[in-house]
Amino acid sequence: MSRSRRAPVRAVAPVDGAAPSTSGPHAPVLLAEVLEALSPAPGEVVVDGTFGAGGYSRAFLAAGAQVVAFDRDPSARRFAAELEALPGFRFVLAPFSTLASAVGPGGADAVALDLGVSSMQLDEAERGFSLRRDGPLDMRMSDAGATAADLVNEASPETLIDIFRRYGEEPQARRVAKAIVRRRALAPFLRTLDLAEVVEQALGGRRGLRIHPATRVFQALRIAVNEELVELEDGLAAAETVLKAGGRLAVVTFHSLEDRIVKAFLQIRAGHTPAGSRHAPPRAAGPAPSFTLVERSARVPGEAEIAANPRARSAKLRWAIRTAAPPWGMAA
Repeated sequence: MSRSRRAPVRAVAPVDGAAPSTSGPHAPVLLAEVLEALSPAPGEVVVDGTFGAGGYSRAFLAAGAQVVAFDRDPSARRFAAELEALPGFRFVLAPFSTLASAVGPGGADAVALDLGVSSMQLDEAERGFSLRRDGPLDMRMSDAGATAADLVNEASPETLIDIFRRYGEEPQARRVAKAIVRRRALAPFLRTLDLAEVVEQALGGRRGLRIHPATRVFQALRIAVNEELVELEDGLAAAETVLKAGGRLAVVTFHSLEDRIVKAFLQIRAGHTPAGSRHAPPRAAGPAPSFTLVERSARVPGEAEIAANPRARSAKLRWAIRTAAPPWGMAA
C-alpha cells in the first residue's frame, strides 16, 4: 500500500498534571507492564498514541504525568471528553504517525502505542470489524477512505491474493480470492457475515479449528484498509523524533506482522544488526544507536490477565530507552 499524505496536526502545548481514576470501560492490556516500562513521573509529558477508551491515559494521569493522546477514530472523542476538563490532558483526533507534528522534537518523556483493533471497535457490529457480529463491511478506524467492501468488490484477484498473503499470512489466499471473485459477480459483498460465510465455505468449514476460518482474511482486509503497517513504521519513526534523551518507548502488539516490525525497528536502532559473513568486507559504520534495549525478549500477559481478558492472549510488549543520538528518521 502506498503512503498517504496526511494533513499536519496543530501543535499541542504542555499542560499541568492531574490524577483521575484509572478505571475505564475497557481494560488496557499489559497495563502494569507498560507502567513499569514507562515509569511516568509527575510533570512528565507522556504520549498515548492509541487512546481508544483511555485506559492508558487514565493511568498516566493518575501518576501525575501530562498526557497528549492521539486517536484517528472519531468514536474515541466521547471517552476523551471525560478527561478534557483535566488540566493535564489534551486529545488530538489524528493517527499516531502525526505525533511529531503535535509534540515536536524532544517534546516527550514517554510514548505508548497499543496496536491493532480495539475492543470497542470489535464489539460494535456497525463498524464491520467482527466476523461474528453482522454489520456493514466497513473496517475503517477513521471515517474516511475506502472500506473493506470497496476492496472486496473492486480489487483485482491478484491484489486480493497479495493482501491475504501479505497481511493475513493466509496459505489458501488464492482459493479464497477465487471464491470472492466468483461470488461478487452475482452480488456485491455488503455485510460481514456474508463474507465470513463465503470464506468459510472456500476453506472447507470449521471442523477442528480453534479460530474461525475467515480470521486471517478479516485481519488482512482490516490492515489493508487502514494501512496499519505503514502507520506503524511512520509512528515508530515519529516516536524516535519526539522522545528526549532518556525517554521511554513501549509498544504492545497483537500479531506477528506488527511484532516483527517493532522488534526489527528497536534492534536496528539499538545497533544490534546481524553480523555479516567473515568473507565479506567490513560494513561501514552507521548512525549512532538511538535506542537502548532494556530487555531483548518481549513481555507477555500472565495467566490471570488472559483469564480475565482472553483478547490479551496474543499481546506482546517491547520497550526501549532513547539515547542522546540524533533520530535516524524515515530514510533509515
